[in-house]
Amino acid sequence: MIEIRDLAFRSIRIGHLLIPDGTTALIGANGSGKTTLLRLLAGLTPPDTGSITVDGMLPEPGCAGFVNEYPDRNALFSRFADELAAPLRFRHIPCEELEQRVKEAAATAGLERQLERTMDTLSGGEKVLAALLSALISSPETLILDEFDSHLDYDSLVLAENLISSSGARRVIRCTQNMDLAAQYGRVIVLHRGRVLRAGSPEEVFPALEETCCYPFSWRAFR
Repeated sequence: MIEIRDLAFRSIRIGHLLIPDGTTALIGANGSGKTTLLRLLAGLTPPDTGSITVDGMLPEPGCAGFVNEYPDRNALFSRFADELAAPLRFRHIPCEELEQRVKEAAATAGLERQLERTMDTLSGGEKVLAALLSALISSPETLILDEFDSHLDYDSLVLAENLISSSGARRVIRCTQNMDLAAQYGRVIVLHRGRVLRAGSPEEVFPALEETCCYPFSWRAFR
């Protein structure tokens, strides 16, 4: 479980919030602080005041799998194979095991033939899948995704969802503009100007958002 207490950083102000294991959707208007909160949860940015704990421990950079909203901002290395291998190298995984795990990871997304390509020659969707595979390859317990799905077509999104669901991650926190996806998850957090406006199950949260754009289209169509 993730626990936030008396958190303050830039526009973010959260007194107390519990994020249980499972999948949590983070939604809200542009500029509401979603990306900032995700970076805080991943340990990539320390808060000014307050605390975030993951199973009672402070989050450390690199422990959570993190996928940036913009594909080109995810890559640290020029070659796809090196991008996949990086999290394992940081953990000093032996070379033979590392190479095997890289091949296996690429194969799960049908990208094994792309391993020798440079990142700038991959398509936008391939870059997103590469970033997701890189985030998953070290089997993190926490996976944090920042609107990565907005760059995927339907087939790639289905593939990505399968990769996430089979990853074994204990908790997934994902920011999305797809309210129909958000409605499928166990918990929804609505952020508004850096504050938590609502938090709970989809059935608890979405009825209060019926007159806003943050309402699942499928719910509106079949109500």
